[in-house]
This record gives sequence, structure tokens and C-alpha cells, in this order.
Amino acid sequence: MTEHRSGAPAAAPTPYEQHDPSLLALAGGGHVAYRHLPGRAPTVVFLCGYGSEMTGTKARFLHRLCAQSGHAYLRFDYRGRGASSGRLEDGTIGTWTDDACAVIEAATGGPLVLVGSSMGGWIMLLVARRMPGRVQALVGVAPAPDFTEDGIWPRLPARERETLATRGVVHVPSRYSDEPYPVTLRLIEDGRERLQLRHRIPLDCPVRLIHGYRDEDVPWRTSLRLAARLRSSDVTVQIVGDGDHRLSRDADLALLARTLHGVLGVRGA
Repeated sequence: MTEHRSGAPAAAPTPYEQHDPSLLALAGGGHVAYRHLPGRAPTVVFLCGYGSEMTGTKARFLHRLCAQSGHAYLRFDYRGRGASSGRLEDGTIGTWTDDACAVIEAATGGPLVLVGSSMGGWIMLLVARRMPGRVQALVGVAPAPDFTEDGIWPRLPARERETLATRGVVHVPSRYSDEPYPVTLRLIEDGRERLQLRHRIPLDCPVRLIHGYRDEDVPWRTSLRLAARLRSSDVTVQIVGDGDHRLSRDADLALLARTLHGVLGVRGA
């Protein structure tokens, strides 16, 4: 569910990151930072995971891929991360879905292909349900719909659940960072209002799901559950036998490229 970057040194900025990101002012205050690459339709939109940023491996890889194919591309930081304003503790699934919709509406027009990684796979579904007329296809990478209810909540010991109820926040260790990540009561309660795997998901576009068999954060069966819930008749699930949650190795990125090229209709995919 979390995709924090490791403590390795940051890679040198790509040619697409030589300038500061654009900032979208939000009606309620604050801003969302984003980078938009102009190009032909459909626009590819990357939705990153919990605690991740638009400078992550997959986000930057997709930027290069779209630059090569000539497709428009959009990536952004949720409020509380990266160059966007706010605190991670104040965010919820609903808040970050609002962020995604706001920046998509402000920076793009026409058809979209949404690529959601981890928690971004949940956001991807919610955005597609708000914009069914624009979303042409979905690509999920270790998608984690309902992770607050199915992943975080069952793993919290009774003592931490009590702390969550009284203090509103607990800090949970992460395998991807030296720093624990915050889990708030608002995040859990908001997530319960937006669960997707308990009912039919009324989306009819093509959907491609990629999941690592060795994913220790979000079980690969989550993608099978998601595929079964989608109304679309054009859904495929690819299980990477030795893949983990991040799916950021060269071979994983090559699979993501082939999958995205397939839905975009890029020759040689």
C-alpha cells in the first residue's frame, strides 16, 4: 500500500524536471503541484501511491515513455507530498481523489488513460467513475483499492486501534522508509465510505492490471478481486512471478511500457 522511496541517493533530474512544477491553486486553500507534458491524445495520467511523489521511478519512467511516443502526460503530487501544500496526515482518499480530478480538469482536455500505482489504483477507479465519458482505459500497477480496510485496519493491534480512536493518529513502520508513516482515523473512516471491492464497479472501459506474486503489502489476489468486480468485459490481469509491490525493476517497467502501449495502440507494443 505504501510506496515510499528508499534512502538511496536521488537520481539526477531528467530534462523534464529542469524547471519548477506548475501549481494549481485550490478553492479551499493550498495548491497541488504538477507537471504536464503536451502531446497527442489520449493524455496519460499517473496516480502514485500513498506517500509517493511525482519524482518516483514509475512516474518519471512514464514521462520519458510518453515523450518518446508523443502522447500527453500528467503527473502530480497529492496534497501533503512533494511540492504540493499541506500535511500527509490531513489527507484522505476523498481529498486525494479531489486533487486528481482538479488537476486533470485544469491541465487536460479530451480522452484519458489512467495509470494507478498502489493506492493510486484506488484513486484511479474513483476518478474514472467521476469522468466515465473521458476515461478511455485503466492500467493498475499493484492496485490497492480498499487498502485502508483490508490492509491497514486488520494489521493494527488492539492497543494501536485504541490510540487511533483517542488521538486520531498512529504511526506505522514502513519497509520502504526509515520513517514510520501516519495512519489517521479520518483516513480509515473516509476509506470506508469509498470501498470498491464490496460491490459491482460500473466501469466499461478496457482495464489492465499488473501485480507481483511476491507483493507483501497488497496480495496479488486483490487484482483478481478487482477484475471480478469490474463491469467491463475487457479486463486482463498479469501476475509477475518474482515481482514485489513496487514493480520498479527494469523488467517490470518494460512490462508496464508494453501494457500501456497496448491500450494506446502504439505500434511495436
